[in-house]
Formats: sequence, C-alpha cells, structure tokens
Amino acid sequence: MGRRRFTPEFKLEAVKLVKERGVAVRQAAADLGLHENVLRKWVRNVEAHREQAFPGQGRMRPDDAEVARLRRELAKTKAERDILRKAIAYFAKEPR
Repeated sequence: MGRRRFTPEFKLEAVKLVKERGVAVRQAAADLGLHENVLRKWVRNVEAHREQAFPGQGRMRPDDAEVARLRRELAKTKAERDILRKAIAYFAKEPR
C-alpha cells in the first residue's frame, strides 16, 4: 500500500475542525482516518505559514525554495574549494 495523498483543501478543512470548531486533535484525526501526529503537523504548518501552508505537489514555499537554492550553491562552492585545494597540493609537491 502506497502513501496516501491529501488535497490542500482537505488539509485546511481538517485544520478548521480543530481550530475553529474546537474538536480535539485526537477525535478529529480518528474521525478522518488520520494519525494524530499528521493532523498536528498540519495544524502547526497552517499556524506558521497561513496562506502558503500547503503549496501543492512539487511546489515549495518561497522560503523553502531559497534554502534549497542556497544549499545547491554551497555544495557547488565546496566542490570548487576542494578542487583548488587539490591543485595547490599538487603544485606544491612538484619539483621545479
């Protein structure tokens, strides 16, 4: 059995059950057939990111996209640094 996928609308409605209607997370999760921790994560996500809480399949929030871009850039810079270190070590050993 594969991982279940839920639409952003479903997630928002589940969070509304908890936040607006006052249903306990445990009860709402049981009613919806979810694990409690999944629903708690959705609630935290909505509290932290409001309208960008569930951007959809394959899309990232702008801040997450920036972090991913910076990580790629850092990895590239580290690789370049390592190449330069090896070149310096090679030329330092070579007799003139």
